[in-house]
Order: sequence, then C-alpha cells, then structure tokens
Amino acid sequence: MKKALSLLLLPGISTQCFGEVGRDYLWRFSSNGELAAVKFRSDVLGALGKASPDNPVTIERLEAVGPKIGDDLTNKALEALYYAILLIAVYISGRFEQRWMAGAIMAAALWGGMYLLGFTALGMGWKVCLALLITLLVCWRLKLNFALGAIVGLLHDVFITLGILAMLGVEIDLNVVAALLTLVGYSLNDTIIVYDRLRENLRATPDLPFISIINAAINQTLSRTILTSATTFLATLSLFIWGGGVIHDFALTMLIGIAVGTFSSVYVSSVILLLLGDTEQYTRMQQDVEYEKPGEHGVV
Repeated sequence: MKKALSLLLLPGISTQCFGEVGRDYLWRFSSNGELAAVKFRSDVLGALGKASPDNPVTIERLEAVGPKIGDDLTNKALEALYYAILLIAVYISGRFEQRWMAGAIMAAALWGGMYLLGFTALGMGWKVCLALLITLLVCWRLKLNFALGAIVGLLHDVFITLGILAMLGVEIDLNVVAALLTLVGYSLNDTIIVYDRLRENLRATPDLPFISIINAAINQTLSRTILTSATTFLATLSLFIWGGGVIHDFALTMLIGIAVGTFSSVYVSSVILLLLGDTEQYTRMQQDVEYEKPGEHGVV
C-alpha cells in the first residue's frame, strides 16, 4: 500500500492502521490547497487497484483541514485547558480555604497577564506554559496551598500522560486534547474528595500533627478512590478494545490518565499540602467555617 501511494507523490504522506487490523487504514498528507477531492479519489483508487487487483478498495471518508483552521483549533484547546485549571484554582481557594476574594483577584490578574501575553510573538504553547508558571507562583505567594496542591496534581497528570503518549507515538490531536480536559475534571474529583475529608479531620482533631491528619484522610478515602478508578478503567478499557479506531486515541489517553490521576490524588496533591504546611493557617481555616458538632443543647 505504501509503495503504491508513493507513486502519487503526495507530500508528507503517512499510513496508519485504523480500526480493524488489515482492513481499515488512515492516510495523512500535506496539500497546497489545489488538490481536487474527485481527482484524489480516482488517483488513489487507481493506484491501489493496480497494486492489488484482487482486493477491492473504497474510501470511506475524505477530510481537509486548512493550516489556519488547524492552528485555531489547537490554540483554543490549549487556552481552554489553561482557563479550566485557573477556574479550578479559584473554586478550591474559596471552597476549602474560604478565600474567595483572593481567588478572584488571582483570576483577574492572571487573565490580564494572559491578555498581555497575547501581544507577544510567542506561540500559544509557550503562553500557556508561562501563564501556568505565573499561576503557581501567585498561589504560592498568596498561600493558597489547597489550590496549589490541586494545580500541581493536575499538571502532573497532564504532562505524564502526554509523555507516555509521545513515547507510544500517538499523535496529539483534538481527540487527545478532549480526553485531557476530561481527565482534568476526573482527577480533580478525586482530589476534592481527599481534601474534603482532610478538612473534616482538621475540624474533628485539630490537635493532631498535620501529617497524621493527612494520612487519616487518605486512608479513609482510599477504598472509594480505588473502586471508582477501577470501574472507570474497565469501562474505558472496553471502549479501547471494542470502540473502533475513531475513539482509539481518546480511550488510550483516558486509560493512562485514570491511572496517573489516581496516583496523583493520593501521592501528589496531599503531599504538596504537607510540604507547604502552615499549621496555623489550616487551624484558622477550620475555625472560620461553621460546622456541626455535638453540644449540650443539641447541634451547634
């Protein structure tokens, strides 16, 4: 097949097994915009027909994506990933540290920084990396430790998943980006459950060492985390095996991300809190929030 298509002199053509092995294939190539769809179909079918006359060939789908459209989609996907992480930081700052104002100020400042970076000649990838670095520094400076731990955990999930996909030779397309955005929400769900139990333990046993409180919170949520991740992994594995080539890369990204996200919720996000631990801050936090506790006259 490759030898037959090489005679057409299509620039940068690549052949990839797609769907059922030995039956479906995906071809990608560059075009100067002058290639007519009808002529392309006839040329490809003719070349493959001569190479293998006993095997009938059909073209199921032909798509053309211009360079500007491709760049716009990639930039919007990266920008969406950044703003998703930023809004998550604001939510966690208010939800667990009762610092909505600090979170709002941080979001406004970082949005302004992203706007100013838009006037530079940097690519969107570099802009997002710089904005994420600034976000981490702002969270550290404002002592938004819960938000910082969650963001580090999310970046851990995204970068390790991308690294494994790169090692496997998977192309990073919009399906993969969609899976990464899904993983951001999935991993955050686990992290928030651990954080919520940690906050409850801070209220119930504020005199214990912070490391003991974190350890108890992780152990109390560990069975739930493992069961949830295992069932989600099995469902995604079914999509990976029987879902077909259309969602193959999406399912593969989800499989990797579920494993990495479960690891980060237990071993990364909470450890960041311990490393940045400000016991007085956590004590003030749990004292500032109203909570239920047994009293002499009922519930306070």
